[in-house]
Amino acid sequence: MALLRIAAITSLVPLEELDRDPFLVDSRAQYAMCARWAAGHGHVITRELLLHGLPPGHAALWRDVDAGDVQAFVVPSERVLERALNPAAEFAAECARRGVPLETADAPEPAYDAETKARVHRRLSMPTAGYSGC
Repeated sequence: MALLRIAAITSLVPLEELDRDPFLVDSRAQYAMCARWAAGHGHVITRELLLHGLPPGHAALWRDVDAGDVQAFVVPSERVLERALNPAAEFAAECARRGVPLETADAPEPAYDAETKARVHRRLSMPTAGYSGC
């Protein structure tokens, strides 16, 4: 398969959901999963779309596709896709209609303990305080 320029779709989920579902809140881990998938398939991520319940026909999704800057989408998992786009099935149908591949990385999600949740919380709650997220 030839090199494709990929847009990674990650979910924008409120920090309040960190204890219930940390992976959906941790967009950095979602992006890393997409990046590993893209690299493993010889593709490159050119855009990250951080979304929450965006309608599938929204112009922001298709602008880079129409410009030729994005040739496919990748999401970490179906459940991330379902949180990012509403309805997700309609987005998948629109991708198929346009001939734009929609791939799912489906790698194992990272384990989250109290320490990793605390790191995610610090990174997301202090973005303007100069905290780098490390």
